[in-house]
Amino acid sequence: MSKEILVVGGSSGVGLEVVKVLADLGDTVYTASRNDSESPQSELVSYQTYDVTDPDSKLHLPEKLDGLVYCPGTILLKPFHQFSDEEFQHDLEVNYLGAIRAIRSALGSLKRAEMASIVLFSTVAVQTGLPFHASISGAKGAVEGLTRALAAELSPKIRVNCLALSLTDTPLASKLLSSDEKRKALEERHPLKRLGNPAEVAKTAAFLLGGDSGFMTGQILQIDGGISSLKLL
Repeated sequence: MSKEILVVGGSSGVGLEVVKVLADLGDTVYTASRNDSESPQSELVSYQTYDVTDPDSKLHLPEKLDGLVYCPGTILLKPFHQFSDEEFQHDLEVNYLGAIRAIRSALGSLKRAEMASIVLFSTVAVQTGLPFHASISGAKGAVEGLTRALAAELSPKIRVNCLALSLTDTPLASKLLSSDEKRKALEERHPLKRLGNPAEVAKTAAFLLGGDSGFMTGQILQIDGGISSLKLL
């Protein structure tokens, strides 16, 4: 049975792949993004402009939603003492407060579904300490706390889960992958010896939106090539 899904940040990277996967499954997808969307031209996909950092930005939603995927993220890595208050605040706005605003706006529509699902995104750096990640780790740590709190509060009708990613080959990561040497070094850090693939991540998000994951809520799934849990000899 087809679903109606809101994808916030569906114009590039993982979010764009989520839109493609859901449209291929026959779902109706509502995308909301600050930038012009590059999503596939399909009668199943509609677009609206939405700024996750603007409290006055409005989402235009259907009466009922079966799912929400919140994809916006940031990658700002540098020594802790070099971060400004404004940079910490920006990471919180995009990753945490933006998710809160989107969920709050969509909550009425989600509650009208027989069973709804929310999918959020975090980083491997929350549960595995990494240098230079103080800002994004703090912001995504808040997202992981939000995942568990909302999963408890909104059960049993709305499930809430989170995907914690390692470095994924998206436009957001392009500065970190600006040379073959950098890419190779980052690949070698992972036990699987490669970076994350946005299409793979999108398929996992689609799984969390569907009935096959119906007994899962409040979970943080590590999609990280083994870097958080394995140490090779």
